[in-house]
Amino acid sequence: MSPKDMAINGDSAVAFAWKQIDPDVCAAYPITPQTIIVERFSDYVADGEVHTEFVCVESEHSALTVCTASQSAGARTFTATASQGLAYMWEMLPITSAMRTPLIMAVANRAVSGPININNDHGDVMAARDCGWISLFSENVQEAYDMSIIAPRIAEHWDVQLPCLVNLDGFILTHAIERISPLETHTVKEFVGEYKARYPLLDHRNPVSHGLMDGPDFYYQHKYQLVEAMAKAAQVAEEVFKEFAEISGREYHSVERYLCDDAEYIAIVLGSSFGTAKAAVDKLRAEGVKAGCAMPRVYRPFPEKMLAELMKGKKGVAVMDKHLSIGAYGPLYPEMIAAALDLEVIPGMYNYIYGLGGVDVTVDHIKSIFEDMVEGRSEKVNFLGVKL
Repeated sequence: MSPKDMAINGDSAVAFAWKQIDPDVCAAYPITPQTIIVERFSDYVADGEVHTEFVCVESEHSALTVCTASQSAGARTFTATASQGLAYMWEMLPITSAMRTPLIMAVANRAVSGPININNDHGDVMAARDCGWISLFSENVQEAYDMSIIAPRIAEHWDVQLPCLVNLDGFILTHAIERISPLETHTVKEFVGEYKARYPLLDHRNPVSHGLMDGPDFYYQHKYQLVEAMAKAAQVAEEVFKEFAEISGREYHSVERYLCDDAEYIAIVLGSSFGTAKAAVDKLRAEGVKAGCAMPRVYRPFPEKMLAELMKGKKGVAVMDKHLSIGAYGPLYPEMIAAALDLEVIPGMYNYIYGLGGVDVTVDHIKSIFEDMVEGRSEKVNFLGVKL
């Protein structure tokens, strides 16, 4: 380790990034496996290491309500949640985006009950995917730290003004201790900058109203403004990634690729499983299989054109979903098919549901997906590792 490196779990890494940013307000309620984030950050508050107003609330619904109000008032605001906590916030999720409040929420991705389960899958964030929030995914603890610093730069951009989810897989990243290379605090503060609120409620010289009743004449138009803001967010994300590379030496993209250029078969995956997929691709390459994998780091706005370009000329695409839309497919699968419709030749498209409720996915599991595609065994929808 270099003197600046540290061994830290994912939750604590997020809290450390928050400490360096020093937001104005944090309102939160603890829930496994997110609890360490707000516990650790509350230590920084209690020790006077940040100037943040920490609000202890009685529920996650209250947490997001306070955060939305705080951000609307003109304060940079952060929160965190997981699973049932995000579900309990659901009423406020579309309200927060519609009010154009660019607050940041870390989500320690966890299965949604029932049955009751505290382990990782993407049921929580996928249930919230249509609510108008930017959504970033992390492969490892370093990325959870980095995305926590990048997120406010995207969300708070003058042309975006949307809330942002920073996703890190529950337990796999939240509780795993890994080595990271943090930035200097002054570098983080300079990169993120001071928060400049747009139309804050407390600007008495320029009074505004937020969260009003919106009838048919305006509701549709205001929703379309979110579409335009998301389109701007796609451009802004790439610009912010480039700026972050300049200060950190770590390069990020809206779609992360691994050995995809000459690949005949690729897997698309979100979160920590991207690392497992890369290890599987390495083994397959050693066996002569032209395999590759990719992760949409930015899930919302959905990077459709980049993914279409990625799929061009491939023989097969395995879309791996850590969530099941019961009665249909995994949520990522139809979006990947929609992206592929722009291609002259659409590759074989196969949905693989995996890892629900924390079921482990190994290198051999992912190798088997490629072997299925190569040997023609893949079906439209496949349930990887389920015990029938």
